Amino acid sequence: MPAADLVLTGANVRTLDPALPYATAVAVKDGRIAAVGQDADARDWQGPVLDLGGASVVPGLTDGHSHPLWGLDLATGTDLSHVTDLDGLRAALRDAIRVDGWVLAHGLDHNVFAGKPPHYDLIEDALSGDPAHIRLYDAHSVLASRAALAAAGIDGPRVFAERASVVCDAGGRPTGHLVEHAAMDLLAPFLPRTPQAVRRERLLALLGQMAATGLTGAHVMDLGPADLALLTAIEEQDDLPVRLSLHPWCMPGADAEHLALLTALQSEHGRSWRVGGVKLFMDGTVEGGSAWLDYPDCHGQGSEAFWPDPAAYSAAVRALHRAGVPTATHAIGDAAVRHVLNTVDGLGAGGPRHRIEHIETLGDEQLARFARLGVAASLQPPHTAYTRTDRSDQWSVRLGGERAGRAWRFRDLRASGAVVALGSDWPIAHYDARQILRTARCPLGAATGSGLDGLAALEGLTTHAALAAGEEAVAGRIAPGYRADLTGLVLDPVTAPADEVADAPVVLTVSGGRITFQS
Repeated sequence: MPAADLVLTGANVRTLDPALPYATAVAVKDGRIAAVGQDADARDWQGPVLDLGGASVVPGLTDGHSHPLWGLDLATGTDLSHVTDLDGLRAALRDAIRVDGWVLAHGLDHNVFAGKPPHYDLIEDALSGDPAHIRLYDAHSVLASRAALAAAGIDGPRVFAERASVVCDAGGRPTGHLVEHAAMDLLAPFLPRTPQAVRRERLLALLGQMAATGLTGAHVMDLGPADLALLTAIEEQDDLPVRLSLHPWCMPGADAEHLALLTALQSEHGRSWRVGGVKLFMDGTVEGGSAWLDYPDCHGQGSEAFWPDPAAYSAAVRALHRAGVPTATHAIGDAAVRHVLNTVDGLGAGGPRHRIEHIETLGDEQLARFARLGVAASLQPPHTAYTRTDRSDQWSVRLGGERAGRAWRFRDLRASGAVVALGSDWPIAHYDARQILRTARCPLGAATGSGLDGLAALEGLTTHAALAAGEEAVAGRIAPGYRADLTGLVLDPVTAPADEVADAPVVLTVSGGRITFQS
């Protein structure tokens, strides 16, 4: 074997390769796995040696759903994720730093309102008349202050090409609650801008922090107008600490020209990033009342799809499929999931793999269809923390007992034979890969009892993440010829208790043969 770039020895290597499940030594050359074996074999390998002193090494962990690009803007201003009630919200807003006169905040849990409709009247006394833009945790709605609405000229309901709303009271006056992307975008031109140089610094820092939790890659479910230029500029001088697979959005109203543009984007790539599919939305969120459900929630909401004409969504997926473009569709409600599965069912055999993101409530009759149709299920275990075991949270209350009892069916989907990729949805939940592993095994709140075993949880961030991205021939295993993505932990994430995995020290992260973190 030619001299390696890196030789790891003294490790407990869980390869996830059936041909050689366990090893103690790995050699890396030109970004690929060159050899896998025992320490005795490594005596004949040439190259710099790193003895891991008994640490566990697994295939590099990949976040199956993340927003490190869009999240640079989403996670701006005051972090409200710690706020639990209205008094705490008002206190946080009083102390919030103003940016160009604006209060910018994010991460607010819907449960803070305790069932009350979000309204700017609930926060005005804490703002001293300043414009405020407060993102709810799910990033599908915003609470804007009276001054913010005035700045944007929002004084009544609006009609949108996609499912979105400026929520108004009985008199037609906006409450400040803007639901879904088109409504939230009304404020975007008036918000303080983050300079591209600052976004560059923040992205590199963020990806470095992700690598420190063991992440080697992420499936990025967005791609903004300036992001290709940003990534290209970064790689002129630096390497990305985490490999990114990017999915530009396809929104209602997309015509043939736009679909052709999305198809052309699939050829864009850098050393550590590539465009790898298209993201679509079939619905919104349960708490925001915009999830598409088989029957309405307790407030009479949830009976409509994000695409006002669901058939137009299906036509867009068919066009992308014919062009060889894989799709990832946001579908939280049972009706939304069914429509996506029905769409894929009509595509016929062959072609790219398609996937569904989130799948928060799912009926028994849909379980087996994922495996039969080859649709990957992409779920985010940390989201379960926004629910409560007694089902007093807004997610559970809106859905009611029956549907809340079908929450985040990790175990049932795996048992049905489906590919189950796992992720964080950062900044909706924290990106820490160890927390994803923990909550996959021990889901919280309404999803308690639906967890995976240790091996299935690890596969959700490795082999199944690779399958969901169509990369199973090059990623997700530690085997000769596979990409050299490796994560080293002080313990085995499969056999160690889930709570210990959650804060297990990371000793080494290798992405594409490059050491991106070392303790």
